[in-house]
Amino acid sequence: MLIRENIPLAPFTTMQVGGPSRYFSEARTAAEVLEAVEFSREHKLPLFVLGGGSNLVVADRGWPGFTLKIGITGIEERAEAGKAVFVVGAGEDWDRFVGYAVGRNCAGVECLSGIPGSVGGTPVQNVGAYGQEVAETIDSVLALDLASSRTVELRNRDCRFSYRTSIFNTSARGSYIILRVTYALTPDGDSHLQYADLKKYFAGWSLKPTLAEIRDAVRKIRAGKGMLIVPGDDDCRSAGSFFKNPVLASEPYDQLRARAASRGLRMPSYPALDAQHKVSAAWLVEHSGFSKGDRFGAAGISRKHALAIINCGTATAADIVSLKTRIQERVREIWGIELHPEPVFLGFDG
Repeated sequence: MLIRENIPLAPFTTMQVGGPSRYFSEARTAAEVLEAVEFSREHKLPLFVLGGGSNLVVADRGWPGFTLKIGITGIEERAEAGKAVFVVGAGEDWDRFVGYAVGRNCAGVECLSGIPGSVGGTPVQNVGAYGQEVAETIDSVLALDLASSRTVELRNRDCRFSYRTSIFNTSARGSYIILRVTYALTPDGDSHLQYADLKKYFAGWSLKPTLAEIRDAVRKIRAGKGMLIVPGDDDCRSAGSFFKNPVLASEPYDQLRARAASRGLRMPSYPALDAQHKVSAAWLVEHSGFSKGDRFGAAGISRKHALAIINCGTATAADIVSLKTRIQERVREIWGIELHPEPVFLGFDG
């Protein structure tokens, strides 16, 4: 395994900010992953596991440890108990896998089309969009247990999936390195048509859309919001949705709705959100003095989506964090709601 020194991390991220990693390597097998772990331990280096870099902000000073990029690829398929089971390498491009599954007419991930990043990142934050999340289809996760240096298989229930969370980013953060993910999809299954954007897109259709048509629609909708990586599009220098949709208890949820009504405003209402008392973070941002296309020096807000903080071309990580903090403070001041960021922050204090 080739280990390199002082490698800039910005090119490995969609935000394209941040400094170098002291050591860097790409592992293409489970054995190389273990070798990298042993190297980091031997040299007493903190280890960071890099996937697709689509949900990452790297500090300007970089990362003083070892960055391990997971390059394990491959898609294996088998039939089992009426399901189409796909075993996918953690370094496989997520959207490529979704396209492969849809091409095989297997339902369960079609609404997750166009999401940047790697397969290994999907169980970490229980990736979801347009009414689907990977917790619904993940059968198991194969991972390296760092405590024992052994490969272990975690079943779906072991991962403790919830909204944008799992054990991999909460109770067991830093305990595992994901090697492969197994998904159980439905052969010839019905397309999933739940979210308002998709219903609007297909309004007037006499026939239920196919999986391929759902995938195409999702990618077009994401492109319209600057959430599809398109070379040359300035709005794509982002980490996607920067803030999670707040999930509130009944009382603060009702208080927020009342506060909005007192201002003559009506919060957006979607069945998928209301059932969980989930609030649109984009709505909170846009009703706190921020608009799509706003620029704050070299950082800004996407022209297509209020939740996407973008690098306008010359931004530093400090610029991105400054805008993040500015938005959080304003939303807290006006609405009494704390917005929590989705990306991972590497190399920052605290």
